Amino acid sequence: QFSFQENGWGASLAERLARKCDVVNRGLSGYNTRWAKLILPRLISKSTGAESTVAVTIFFGANDSALKDLNPKQHVPLEEYAANLKSMIQYLKSVDITEDRIILITPPPLQESAWEKECLAKGDKLNRRNATTGEYAQTCVQVARDCGTDVLDLWTLMQKNQDFSSYLSDGLHLSTKGNSFLAAQLWLCLEKKLSALPSLLPYWRDVDHTNPEASLL
Repeated sequence: QFSFQENGWGASLAERLARKCDVVNRGLSGYNTRWAKLILPRLISKSTGAESTVAVTIFFGANDSALKDLNPKQHVPLEEYAANLKSMIQYLKSVDITEDRIILITPPPLQESAWEKECLAKGDKLNRRNATTGEYAQTCVQVARDCGTDVLDLWTLMQKNQDFSSYLSDGLHLSTKGNSFLAAQLWLCLEKKLSALPSLLPYWRDVDHTNPEASLL
């Protein structure tokens, strides 16, 4: 949901793809795969132009991986998380969005000390663990392998030989730097799918001003 805020990764992709395709945000803050699976048919259907969809990202796990004892509302067991991702992929295929157009994104890593401060400020205990989030990330990667989709392993990439805390604004959600990182990594996946898309309408300097109909109609 926050991907279209200022400096968000969705907004960055929308800017990059201006005049090539529309980037549609259907993210929902706080949702897990159990809920997303139920509402996906309302968000994407054949009638919403699935045949003209060039790519779909599925980005879940940060909420599913919340600790059951401390956050039972958002928690989804690991095996169900995998099943829900597979269910969403199968649904997309049923409306003619093929595996090669689907990209799974793992949850980012969790910076526990920063997120613990957020939890304590609300009178709660630390309700997530980075190691647990990592198990969900690994499962997401495995689902992508099993189903033949692309996957962006954000959890691993953000921790590769670096301190990842600057990628997160509060230990859980992406910072401006984290959004930029995700946008750049996702573009590597999207570029090959979208590079052949033509620009919509000619560049203004190429329009014949004496006969615009010839250029624009």
